Formats: sequence, structure tokens, C-alpha cells
Amino acid sequence: MLLADVVTTSAAVAGTRSRLAKVKALAGLLAQAGPGAIEPAVAFLAGAPRQGRTGAGWRTLYDLAATPSDVPELTVERTDSILEELSRTSGKGSAQKRVDLLTELFTAATQQEQDFLRRLMTGELRQGALEGVMLDAIASAAEVPGEAVRRAFMLCGRLTVTAVAALTGGEQELKGFKLEVGRPVRPMLASPAESLESALAELGEYIVEYKMDGARIQVHKDGDDVHVYTRTLREITESVPELVDLVRGLLCRTVVLDGETLALTDDGKPRPFQETMSRFGATSQRELLLRPYFFDCLHLDGVDLLDTPLRERNEALHKAVGEHVIPGGRTDAEQILADSLEAGHEGVMVKALDSLYAAGRRGKSWQKVKPEHTLDLVVLAAEWGHGRRTGYLSNLHLGARDPDGGPPIMVGKTFKGMTDELLAWQTKALQEIQSQAGDWVVHVRPEFVVEIELDGAQVSTRYPGGVALRFARVVRYRPDKDPAEADTIDAVRALLPGKGGI
Repeated sequence: MLLADVVTTSAAVAGTRSRLAKVKALAGLLAQAGPGAIEPAVAFLAGAPRQGRTGAGWRTLYDLAATPSDVPELTVERTDSILEELSRTSGKGSAQKRVDLLTELFTAATQQEQDFLRRLMTGELRQGALEGVMLDAIASAAEVPGEAVRRAFMLCGRLTVTAVAALTGGEQELKGFKLEVGRPVRPMLASPAESLESALAELGEYIVEYKMDGARIQVHKDGDDVHVYTRTLREITESVPELVDLVRGLLCRTVVLDGETLALTDDGKPRPFQETMSRFGATSQRELLLRPYFFDCLHLDGVDLLDTPLRERNEALHKAVGEHVIPGGRTDAEQILADSLEAGHEGVMVKALDSLYAAGRRGKSWQKVKPEHTLDLVVLAAEWGHGRRTGYLSNLHLGARDPDGGPPIMVGKTFKGMTDELLAWQTKALQEIQSQAGDWVVHVRPEFVVEIELDGAQVSTRYPGGVALRFARVVRYRPDKDPAEADTIDAVRALLPGKGGI
């Protein structure tokens, strides 16, 4: 398959807001892909090389002296092969070797292909082929049920692997994906509730649990072999030996657990979220210990529980982890909420007892109740500050996720809620991912998610989404989330007066 076909499809997807049109364009391309082109083509269209980081920096790519080809002859397979070699290049002489490989690749590419490759390799390719859109396109191209594709993706966690299975083996191949102890599955997500009362009324039989200000973890145990993953499925086993030791000591042979972990003060109160997250980037144990609280059990001693209702999974959970179950109960919801807030946590989760584990989805069967309303938004740019903030990037431009796969939609700005420490970190971090810089504003690649507390939303013609945040302030950055997990423009619009908002 020619890379030019991928570039053309990428432009078509970027040029429309229609989800159906995006799916049709992507499916048309995937249906023509040979076995060797499927995986890299899906990766390219999803916005990143199959290899992830290739070691080629922004400056190297944009300073590269490579005369473009006049004829589109570069294939997807050759492009992927060079990127693979590039990602494996290290050691003495690696800098020159990278330049040589990049020159070979870019000389074989047309002008349009060079532009595509630069944006692909620097994370600036935002043509709208987000997860949900790509999954629908894979199903359409392979002529298989969308649910079969989504379930396979849930269990393997990789778009490229899911696409290869669907397009080469059809529904039968997709059915071969099973829950595998040691391989993380995508976590189930919750939706915000209007109030505790509305959540209880909507969900029928329920369980109410503390909503903690910690970090999501997924733990897999097979005998003495234990693995710990973040919500983005990144393995952090070596950084959290105290969690590994605790899980290794559980009285079960195999188990897959979903939960939360956080650092506590001496009096049992939660420490700031940033202190918990600091452990996830460490390469060895630190003095700050993490405490796990588990709230779901997806597998226990040879029995998969994904397709069983929460009431049964909850029984298995208590059997597996005992005292390490997250606090909560099936009665006295208001008291549980009050106790959670008194203990320093965010609120509560209300979950339907008949709900199945819908990995990767933000459904209504799990609802989060918090007294202060927050949104997770994407940082699009920042303005240089004035007065005491001179020299710091201060006023953030905030975007909500487009549910149809387009780029984030700007919904407001804020400079409130930032400490001096956060301003210093933010100034350095945002400049490292800048895509365009002017005299007073620095535009950045949409990589950072920030949690914003707000008083509501209002209709506005100032921003393209037709809505603006009211009295927004920064709570914290969310390094445990990526832009695909940010709140959508629909979630912002739901906060408008008369829409059930704050």
C-alpha cells in the first residue's frame, strides 16, 4: 500500500466533522490494505507510529535536508520498516545513523508525505481518527459486528492488533481474544451524576463506594508473578514493590483486580494527588508508601468475571482481598458520602449491581458524585503572564474532546488556582511540546490533560463550541490521563442552564 493513500485518507478525515464520513474514508482504505500494511496504516491514522517514540526530535525532523520525490512511490511497509530501524538505533554514532535513516525516508517521500511524516513523528497529526472512530472503521472494513471489534480491543488493548485480527481472520479470530492474566484490559469508566439522589434513582439496586483522590491501578497475579498497570495500561510494577508484596500475599492463585492507590498521611488522610503520582515515575521504592483500595475483580482462580454482574464480582472481590476492599456499602448512601468527604476524599461512586464490566466505556451504570464539579480538559496553549507572573506561562487555553474524533474544541481560558511551583513546572513542560510560539501565546501539542473546577457553563459565541466555562480554576494536571480520556464538548454543554448542569 502506498503511503500516499494513507496521506489522502488522513486529509479526508481531517476535512470533515461527520463521524460517518470519517468511518467511511478509513474503512475504504483499510479494506484495501494487505496483511503487512494493516498494522502500520492503522497506527499512522491513529496519530502515532507503531513503534511509539522513534528517537527523532522536532529540530532534527524540521532541519532535515531532503529533497522530496516528485512521484508517490513510498509504501506503508517501507516506511514502517525504516521507523522500526530508527527506533532500535542507539549507542555510539546513533545520531548520525538516525539522520541517515531519516534522509533515506524523506527523500523517498513527496512534499505532502514529508509533511505527514513530520507531524506523525512529532505527535502533531490530528486528523480525527480517534479510538471509537477507528474501531467502527475496522468493523466496517472487515464486515464484522462492531461489538466483536470493541470487545477484542478491550481485551488486547491495541488498535493495531485488533485491526489485524478483524481484517485477516474476521469475527472468528476476534472471538479468540480472552481475558489473559498478565495482559491488562482497558478500565471501565464512570459518568458524572447530577446529584446523589438522581444517581440512586436511575440505577436501581446499587452499591456506593468512596471516590478517592488517588491513581487508578489494575493488578494481575499468577502465583508469585505480579504485575501492576496504570489506567493507560503502562506497567509500573518495579516502582511499587509494596503493592506487589501485598498482592503476592493474597490467598488466591490467580486474580485480576481493579482499584485505586494513594499515599496517606499519618492520620489516614489522603496526600495530594501529585505525591501519589510521583511514585509512578520512580524506578525504585521511595519512603512514601502507597495503600491500595480495590473495587472490582475481573478474574479469580481460573474463572473470568467480566461478563458477570457487579454483585457477583463484588462477592469475589471480598473473597480475594478482604480488608483491602474500598469503603462503601449498599445502604445509607448519604452517610457514605458524608464519611468519604470527612475522610478527605472527593465524593462517592454509585454503581448498578446488575452492571457488567464495560471496559473502556464511560457508561451510566457507574456514576461519580462530587460536591465540586470538575472537568478534565486538554491544554491547547498558554499565554505569558504579567506582573508577578512575568516570565511564566500562565493563562491556559482549554479544549474539550470532540466525540466525533476531531481536534479538541476550545471552551475557555483560566489562570486561576496555580501555585508558584505549578507555574514553574508548567512553563518548562509546555515549551517542550510547543507547536507554534508568538510574542504572547505558546500553542502546544494536545498532550496534557488538566482537571478544572468550575461553577458551570454559559452560551458563548467566542469559542467554536458555542459554550464557555464559568469561573474556571486549575485543580491539578492529570499525568494518568491522555487526551482521548478528556471530557467531551457534550459534557461541557450539559452544564448549560436548563440542561441539568450545576
